[in-house]
Amino acid sequence: MAYRRGEQQMTKIRRSAAALALTVAAGAVVAAGSLSPANAATQKYVALGDSYSSGDGAGSYGSSGACLRSANAYPELYAKAHPGTALSFVACAGAKVEDVLGKQVQALTADTGLVTISIGGNDVGFASVVTTCTFGSDAACTDRIAKSTATATTALPGKLDTTYAEIKTRSPRAQVVVLGYPRLFASGPAFCAISQTKRTALNKAADSLAEIIADRARSAGFTYEDVRDEFAGHGVCTSNPWIHGIRPLAVAESYHPTLAGQKNGYHAALTNAIG
Repeated sequence: MAYRRGEQQMTKIRRSAAALALTVAAGAVVAAGSLSPANAATQKYVALGDSYSSGDGAGSYGSSGACLRSANAYPELYAKAHPGTALSFVACAGAKVEDVLGKQVQALTADTGLVTISIGGNDVGFASVVTTCTFGSDAACTDRIAKSTATATTALPGKLDTTYAEIKTRSPRAQVVVLGYPRLFASGPAFCAISQTKRTALNKAADSLAEIIADRARSAGFTYEDVRDEFAGHGVCTSNPWIHGIRPLAVAESYHPTLAGQKNGYHAALTNAIG
């Protein structure tokens, strides 16, 4: 009888130990489920591109130097709005396709989940076009735009194909969103230092560039997000512009999105594309 009572006591001890183990395990599960966003699984996001992605024009550039990476740029706004996003922000003002392929793509990894990019404007001579159209005659402006459009039609598609293929190779499982460029100016009559002839030609050039970039992005299987709708009614010389005109004390910001343009234009477009 003493032996049987001892055996019963040991059984009770084993059951109590098992119950305690289950309680501890359950507590661990609950604790894991209540981790803060900082400790939760992260999505790796790489922001590639030129000044329209770096946030040139939106201020707060920190220590980014000539790249003009703004704390108000749409990649930063997206990361802040999505806790758990690990942002690698390598877009740089003045970047061309060769800069993306030469350095920026090194930020891409096999486990990158999201990639955004705006590229192509500098490859077709954006700076030269706007300079000529700002200070030159209508004829000089339209002639320079024609040359830029020819370059966009003949040389840019191949460059974009190479860029997009490299992104896909380095980050095959990433969702890639290619963002376009806005029309810069108000359409139709407006009180503006730039003539209507120039504004019309520049806006048509923006449309041509958008069609080329959209075609190559979709051919690569990427999402193309057209920002012209978001910026409609907010170009230079409108009553509520989201794009800077000429800025004598900050020339690099001329004809680039303002803080409102990054927030209500680009960030809104990106959110619309992926949620």
